[in-house]
Amino acid sequence: MVEHLTPTALFKCLADETRARLTLLIAREGELCVCELTAALEESQPKISRHLALLRSSGLLEDRRQGQWVYYRLHPHLPDWVHEMLATVLAANRNWLRPDSERLEGMRKRPERTTICA
Repeated sequence: MVEHLTPTALFKCLADETRARLTLLIAREGELCVCELTAALEESQPKISRHLALLRSSGLLEDRRQGQWVYYRLHPHLPDWVHEMLATVLAANRNWLRPDSERLEGMRKRPERTTICA
């Protein structure tokens, strides 16, 4: 599915502010669970899950289950141009993402992760 990720498909996914914020937070952190994303964006779990499902079905994200938690990360087989574009957008927009980042960093009882085996 990732091999079919075109610029048009990627930009359509990221045209929604919630999906852009989710993707940039995940790119910044490496991996986040739904509860962390819900807290960071101050949105309901169903809304966050719906957007994550769209990003996963597009091939942009990959998920994994660890106990009761579902974690999301950038798909490991994304083309280099996607990683480069996300890194550039993230570096240029840290102020835009700052409130979400601060809520994430202030979240109490964040779930513990085990090492990801890619």
